[in-house]
Amino acid sequence: MASSFLTLKGVSVHLGGSRLLDELDWTIHRGEQWALTGPSGSGKTVLAHTLLGTHFYTGTITTATRRIGIVEQQHRFRNRPGSTELYYQQRFNASDADQTITVAQELADAGWDGADAPWLDTLHVRPLLDKPLIQLSNGENKRTQLAIAMLQEPELLILDNPFLGLDAEGRATLHNIINDLVARKIQFLLITSVHEIPDSITHIAQLDAGKWVFQGAKAGFRPSQDIATTTLDPAILGRLRQEALDNAGPDFQLAVKMVNTTIRYGNATILDNINWEVRKGQCWNVSGPNGAGKSTLLSLITADNPQAYANEIWLFDRRRGTGESIWDIKKRIGFVSPELHLYFDSGATTHDVVASGLFDTVGLFRVLNEEQETLVQSWMRLLSLWDLRSRRLIQLSTGQQRMVLLARALIKNPPMLILDEPGQGLDDEQMARFRSLITTLVEAFATTLIYVSHYRHELPGCIDHFLRLEKGAIVDG
Repeated sequence: MASSFLTLKGVSVHLGGSRLLDELDWTIHRGEQWALTGPSGSGKTVLAHTLLGTHFYTGTITTATRRIGIVEQQHRFRNRPGSTELYYQQRFNASDADQTITVAQELADAGWDGADAPWLDTLHVRPLLDKPLIQLSNGENKRTQLAIAMLQEPELLILDNPFLGLDAEGRATLHNIINDLVARKIQFLLITSVHEIPDSITHIAQLDAGKWVFQGAKAGFRPSQDIATTTLDPAILGRLRQEALDNAGPDFQLAVKMVNTTIRYGNATILDNINWEVRKGQCWNVSGPNGAGKSTLLSLITADNPQAYANEIWLFDRRRGTGESIWDIKKRIGFVSPELHLYFDSGATTHDVVASGLFDTVGLFRVLNEEQETLVQSWMRLLSLWDLRSRRLIQLSTGQQRMVLLARALIKNPPMLILDEPGQGLDDEQMARFRSLITTLVEAFATTLIYVSHYRHELPGCIDHFLRLEKGAIVDG
């Protein structure tokens, strides 16, 4: 029988007055490859960081090694030494992007001596060495972080939702990389969806509310098919809808119009001759592989990209560069992205994050008046966030963070809502509820919607128009 590699007995973790892991027993033997799955907020990431020694726990953890590495869900980019902190718009500013270090510099800081090595090709990192970190696609970023982790020569490597945000090609590449590393005797603990389990995984453990639901061989695992539905309080929804009607801004016919729009950084063409119209009330899906130009396209709409002024771009029937301010644009757009929460102060509460949407700031820097406070409370109650109002954003599960950022985007009653990969990190039940919620809200408020997702099954029912980008150009399909 294989020897024990990692053993938990009666392990519990309490954070913020809540029990997040509840008397867990678990044994991993040498050679076993485990996937850890379960609903968002079930305790998977807490368990991973407990194994790393981040959280205080009761019970016992016995391990044959202390060489445990992790590749996190999100990675915070670093600037060159001595330069300013990164800000959200920096990736779209060519000169500011140069302030970030390259992949080769990041690897050198992690211990790479620059020598040729098989992992450069195994992880598909060699072509990235001279590329600034901030310009990496999601798939490139994930492979870079995996290379950094491998440089530490871990005996157990934890990957926390590594497939999030990857297109079909990126997911397939990462599946192959994991299978190849397993063949090279690397032992994995993979936190993932039940729909993204590589062939090399031998065992599955499933958590729910900090307790085990299943432990055992992969062949014996049967995922649940039960999907709950959700409803919104009609009284609160009605009040918010009436307030939106009472405070509606100037009318418009075209939310977005781009004419022969081209974006270049140096010799690289990011968007190539884009012609696109989004009419009032339309609901669009924007899709395309990682690196296709989707984020740059959105940045031209959200007033985060200075190259908008060099192109013919119209927002709400007004051409960019004709006297409007960035804030004039932002107050009419609600925006959610999968990394937006990283730019908030670690001490920000959910209440303050939602309230910051009133002012389009990443943080709350002023006192709310009575009317504004009532509005914050209404949106938090409508989206079932009120009980989380005093919790810090970083303490919430991914699904809860998405709902907080959605409330922040909606609180100013924007005529246009832009959701960039909002399904990242949501489990099946949360995704079903989220799709239904978006359709309900868009129909109730007659909102124009731009919804970015790689996956057709994630799209809300209101989507009726489609734009696909490949290599910066619009393609059919």
